[in-house]
Amino acid sequence: MKWIWAWKGCIATLAIGMATVACASQDHKDSGTNTITLGPRPYYLVSDMDSGPAKETLQACAAERRPQRRSDFSIGHRGAPLQFPEHTEESYRAAARMGAGIVECDVTFTKDRELVCRHSQCDLHTTTNILETELANQCSEPFSPFDGTRAASAKCCTSDITLAQFKTLKGKMDGANPQATTVDEYLNGTPDWRTELYRQRGTLLSHQESIALFRQLGVKMTPELKTPQVPMPYQGDYSQQDYARQMIRDYQEAGVSPHRVYPQSFNLEDVRYWLSATPAFGRQAVYLDGRDSSGLDPQNPGTWQPDMATLKGYGVNIIAPPLWMLVTTDAQNRIIPSVCARSAQQAGLDMIAWSLERSGPLANGGGWYYQSIPSATNNDGDTLALLDVLARQVGVIGVFSDWPATTTFYANCLRQRRSAHPHAQQ
Repeated sequence: MKWIWAWKGCIATLAIGMATVACASQDHKDSGTNTITLGPRPYYLVSDMDSGPAKETLQACAAERRPQRRSDFSIGHRGAPLQFPEHTEESYRAAARMGAGIVECDVTFTKDRELVCRHSQCDLHTTTNILETELANQCSEPFSPFDGTRAASAKCCTSDITLAQFKTLKGKMDGANPQATTVDEYLNGTPDWRTELYRQRGTLLSHQESIALFRQLGVKMTPELKTPQVPMPYQGDYSQQDYARQMIRDYQEAGVSPHRVYPQSFNLEDVRYWLSATPAFGRQAVYLDGRDSSGLDPQNPGTWQPDMATLKGYGVNIIAPPLWMLVTTDAQNRIIPSVCARSAQQAGLDMIAWSLERSGPLANGGGWYYQSIPSATNNDGDTLALLDVLARQVGVIGVFSDWPATTTFYANCLRQRRSAHPHAQQ
């Protein structure tokens, strides 16, 4: 796509599908985040890979220890929630420090129709401390303890409170204990492969505050318009289009260039609305591909509604399926592109995959995100094996990750190898 080549710092010999892997975000100076710090995790994953050419290449990059550059291939999924509370200032700063060229704010609205960064309109009971505050009295459903049969539960939504009230809360690691009999026990539900070390300062942000922060950090932005969990139109006159328009308007009023924004939605009509009403933003809009919920089989085109050609005909340029939809295994148990991925390539659709490192240890197959390749997934190093196939064979232009250091390392490694061998074949 032509707009990809407008980005600075690209290696011109790369295929379009790989352009963002080779590009660092150089069109904007970042404030105080020029030094990219990866930490030990990417190197741990390299050492845990199965033997083969991909491991050898990545080992060579790890040995070189060159300075890392920010890359648009590396997308901070909710920031860096493997260790930091999601959608908090601390999580976003960590993602930028790890070289994410693009960072995500999931967007939903409050009782007074202000936009805030939350993964779901109704997740405050698992992602914040609301149940420990007086605002618990305003939750849609109060805390209900485990009674020996029914799991502990609660339901607290951004639409239950105002923006001012939202800003009094503190973000925590996402999780809840279904067998809790007290609020304290309920909030103590973080998976054991994440950490509580950084939950002490979970600073929540409005959408507008996230824009200001991302500009300061020098990263591009990918806001996701979350599906409302209250009836629309809300309060009688706030329609879905009003909601979609408001999100884009925040960028327009902040003076953010459309080429730095990738609006997302699982609702195809939101994407089509942006294409029609705000085409400068719409041409980079991302259709989050949730067709699996309606029976999509990645190996059977007859199950795809709508199909790839129809999406392209609507004007959609980028689709974002989950990891597993883009890959399968061959007779030798090697990870290869799925029929779905090949069809998207043929239709001229760019692809972004989600979400790497959102699973726990991969010794047992990786769970939901790896469901199409469990026989090829048995150690943490398979994270990079999958990433290598997504980049070099599927041709994704970016990957969401809960720990962006891994995707940043990979993007820099591929850039280094192609800089040394510009005519190397994939």
